[in-house]
Amino acid sequence: MNLFHAFLLGIVEGLTEFLPISSTFHLLFAGKLLHLEQTAFSNFFDVFIQGAAMIPVVIVFGKEWFRDRALLMKVGAAFVPTAIVGFVLHKVIKEVLFTNNALMLAAFAGVGLLFIVVEWFIHTGKIKVTKSLAELTIAQAALVGLWQATAVLPGVSRAGAVMIGLLLMGYRHDEAAKFSFMLAVPTILAAAGYDFLKMRGELGLLGTGALLPLAMGCAAAFFSSLLIVRWFIEYLKKHSLAEFGWYRIVAAGVLALVVGV
Repeated sequence: MNLFHAFLLGIVEGLTEFLPISSTFHLLFAGKLLHLEQTAFSNFFDVFIQGAAMIPVVIVFGKEWFRDRALLMKVGAAFVPTAIVGFVLHKVIKEVLFTNNALMLAAFAGVGLLFIVVEWFIHTGKIKVTKSLAELTIAQAALVGLWQATAVLPGVSRAGAVMIGLLLMGYRHDEAAKFSFMLAVPTILAAAGYDFLKMRGELGLLGTGALLPLAMGCAAAFFSSLLIVRWFIEYLKKHSLAEFGWYRIVAAGVLALVVGV
């Protein structure tokens, strides 16, 4: 992986981590389109830059979040189901789900269709989205964690799953996005830490030549993520997830043609 590839992948990670379009899916297919081999370094690179993309969220919202202990407890309750599913299915996720292009593309398009259907129910008044996170119960938070756990399948999107779960419970779009941001921090850091432990034996073989691509990827992920986090909250005050749904369906069709699925 050269510096240009590292820069592009960092941008992809930062722009997609907090949007409901699956950063993992975009990183995997960006790597395929760039003809990059799946190696110990590329796997570690993807995990490492996800950590860098988390930092802007803490910078922007950290003070607000850490003053609200009740909300932090709800995040903890939501994190537990995801952690259990991720730990149990880790090997299947890495060795089976991440290698099946047709399954990933189907999940990507299928969730896009779900976005459109849910937003239609909201638009027609069949689902009322008026609640704030102050009304979220511990039990509901745990259920949101189960929704997030569906994102073990690349293409589903961790942020998208969390937001759909909250929308179906009647929470506002911007509040759902804020909770997905909060829940991303322990979820991504725990996944990165676990992957690091699993790969630590291979990482010693990478050498100092890996440092520059890692630094470039992290910088690109950090700054692009910083641009996204505030914009997305404001966007959702006036828009819905339907646009992301249509993007998913079109992008899945194009990628299916390009990669020959």
